[in-house]
Amino acid sequence: MNIALIIAGGSGNRMGQDIPKQFINIYDKPVLIYTLEGFQCHPMIDAIEVVCIDGWHEVLWAYAHQFNITKLKWVVSGGNTGQESIRNGVFHLENKAADDDIIIVHDGIRPLVDATVLTDVIQKAKQYGNAVTSMPYNEQIFIVNPEDETTTKEYIPRETLRRVSTPQAYQYKKLDAAYHEAFEREIGIYGSAYTNTMMVELGETLHFAAGSDKNIKLTTKDDLELFKGYLKIDKDTWLK
Repeated sequence: MNIALIIAGGSGNRMGQDIPKQFINIYDKPVLIYTLEGFQCHPMIDAIEVVCIDGWHEVLWAYAHQFNITKLKWVVSGGNTGQESIRNGVFHLENKAADDDIIIVHDGIRPLVDATVLTDVIQKAKQYGNAVTSMPYNEQIFIVNPEDETTTKEYIPRETLRRVSTPQAYQYKKLDAAYHEAFEREIGIYGSAYTNTMMVELGETLHFAAGSDKNIKLTTKDDLELFKGYLKIDKDTWLK
């Protein structure tokens, strides 16, 4: 099976709203439902698990019923950090997922996951055991001069950089073992750590998959306005 593990366990304080940002309504539909619809409609996704903030589980089930998210099979509670939330979702799949199942980890507040991106990350994970969505880095990166933080005299060639986000996909046996090891050894679980960075810290070689600039993460109110713009945009069919 290919199982989507959607992370929606955060409170979204940076958005400054009264409800978690994944449940903010955009054009009469919660952000999280837009995300789930991308997985619901994809033919390679067999089941969905959502790691959800406490107190919102029944709301999520109600929305899933309303918007016909029939692939939603499990809703589990999040943790105090993003890594704890992913761990909770991974551990909950023990005795449910097979060793060679592909688990697709995705942020619930990235509602514009492209079908071709999702296809590529699944196919690459089946081939290599893991895959991470990535994009080239198109801006120049300069290193701050430690002797004068207002200057620089060193840069990083952008050709050597990739921007990585979700979706990310991993073979379940290796993913489950990695989270057990990481939390037992306290490796790759603090700060801004995510599954991909944790895997690298544990010695795993990751494989790049296709990405999309449209795959934005909704963190601020400005991001919501950008998301609304994407929803209303008219695509030119003549563009190749």
